[in-house]
Amino acid sequence: MAAMFPAQKVSHQEIGLHGHIDDKIEYVITAASGDAFNAYFYEQKPDALRIFSPGNEFLLTAEEIRYNGNGGAFCEFMFGIDQPLADLVKPEVRNRLALFGTHYRDDGTIEFSKNTSGSQSYSKVFLDGNAVHNYFFFTNGVARGGMEQQQRIILRKLGKLLKRSSFVGRLDEARLLEEMYRLLSPGCAIFLVRLTHKDHRTYQDAFRNLYYNHKSIPDGKYKELCQMANRLKIDEYQQERIRIDAMYNHRDNRRIVDEYKSILIACEKKGQITRLENARLNRLKNLWVRNKIPAALFYTLDQMLKSDRLAPKEERDYIEQTRKILAGFSRRDKPEGRGLRREDMVQLLFAKQQASLNRDQSFEQILLETGKLIDEQIRDGADLRLLEDFSNIITYFDRFDATANHVNQLAFMVNFKLSESLLRSLFGNKRAFDRLRPGLFEALFLKELRQNSYLSHFGRQKIDCLKVGLEAVDQKKVPLSEVMKKLQGIGNRERLSQAVLSHLKQRIRSAYSRYHTRNEQAVLKNEVTEELNNKGILHGNLPAKVFDDAIIWIQKEAMYLNHLLPRILKERNVALREDFIRHSGLDRFYVEELELEYFTLNNLNIDKLLALREKADQAAA
Repeated sequence: MAAMFPAQKVSHQEIGLHGHIDDKIEYVITAASGDAFNAYFYEQKPDALRIFSPGNEFLLTAEEIRYNGNGGAFCEFMFGIDQPLADLVKPEVRNRLALFGTHYRDDGTIEFSKNTSGSQSYSKVFLDGNAVHNYFFFTNGVARGGMEQQQRIILRKLGKLLKRSSFVGRLDEARLLEEMYRLLSPGCAIFLVRLTHKDHRTYQDAFRNLYYNHKSIPDGKYKELCQMANRLKIDEYQQERIRIDAMYNHRDNRRIVDEYKSILIACEKKGQITRLENARLNRLKNLWVRNKIPAALFYTLDQMLKSDRLAPKEERDYIEQTRKILAGFSRRDKPEGRGLRREDMVQLLFAKQQASLNRDQSFEQILLETGKLIDEQIRDGADLRLLEDFSNIITYFDRFDATANHVNQLAFMVNFKLSESLLRSLFGNKRAFDRLRPGLFEALFLKELRQNSYLSHFGRQKIDCLKVGLEAVDQKKVPLSEVMKKLQGIGNRERLSQAVLSHLKQRIRSAYSRYHTRNEQAVLKNEVTEELNNKGILHGNLPAKVFDDAIIWIQKEAMYLNHLLPRILKERNVALREDFIRHSGLDRFYVEELELEYFTLNNLNIDKLLALREKADQAAA
């Protein structure tokens, strides 16, 4: 076969073997060498498939993979697994690499062993590595000497590549082997085994297709996913890994999560999070709510990088206050001392608010420690009312989490589905908080939100409507259904405005070069109205104000992109940028999306945009 193309010079040839161990595990084996077509590299034994070269072999049995010789295993990191900090802080590191017979010493250096033989069950392969695809490899002719020496040379020549190559995640063995061969001596042979868990892949494909189509999982479809997972016997831990990894790899999510990660990594390297960096992290937190990005992606990073320990100690007085209040509460054993004073509960709620803003998980750790202490006291005969009182504290914290989540979703999400039961729950929580202290609901959830520079004008309308409406319901001036109707009206206007703006921009870009005269705008309005009616977004005439507002937005957008932004970038004039955002009426989120689109279309270095935003954050701080 090689003789068919005598004029073409190639470094190696490849030959592959594809099969199935059982109905769950699939394998793809690739042997690559200068004369792979004449190489005999596998043997079908009665109870196993053997892949071999002088001094090396893999045995694929019904239950496990056994290995002997040099080489190792690698796979693409799944987002959220226990990635070593040394790898996490290097954005270019994509893959997990483990060489046979090696382990890390306490000082972080690698120790090589003569004994490289071993085995792994398939369940352990897909648990410790990637849940769907994992690679094993060995080489022939890369080095002489014992296994220790061979492994050292393999690590030196291939380690950096295997930890960074994007072809691992793409399952592109041909390109991966091409990269590997460039680093090895002529005459070497590489043997690559890819193991795939077919059930995990089926679940991954189903979840990814649903999430990418809807940017969420519809309730009915989520039930079908659960039924699929039960039928395939995929445990909950693997389901969660696959879901989180798929959500992270969505293009829109990955950009925001990576920016969040890069900030945390920079803070990790210097050992502290400043006010400015905290503000930037909270900006991304607002963005993830608006874009319906799962919070689990960010909480995972907070846990891995332990962002709570990076906060300045002088800004964590609330932690010491929390510890003091709960320590005093758990020591109370007299009837007159039981329970928690209202003032202490209010302080704990404000402490929880600060912990949430700082992504500080030590607050939850203190709660966990207190709960364990109380359980021990109850076991040793303490009054059961102590447990009841602690449960009451936890109930308030649960109310806080639910309320904060729903209020933020209402404020930042365009397509947030507000139900009457959810609004009734918000009203019940408002009354519970305000019983502790009048106005506590507003102080905990609305005051800081109104000051948020990323709150859109529709978001501000919804928050103001919620505040006034719930107060009116509490005073029995209006029924809850009227507040619901008003909030739904604002949400409908927001969705229609976004749809009109999107369709109008698309029309102008594709068919219209001018849209300034009344006649041109009248034609545009009729066409957009017809299109929205055909899609079921609009029923009837398009309100003139909605159309006129969209035209004004587009004109302001054009002025910013064509005239102001180039000047802002050239001069690094943050004041001019902030002045435009303040007086144009365009939402900050919208302006930032325009800037990102501008950089993408013009193929500009995104670092310049991030530097501009950082300078703006410094000015604000």
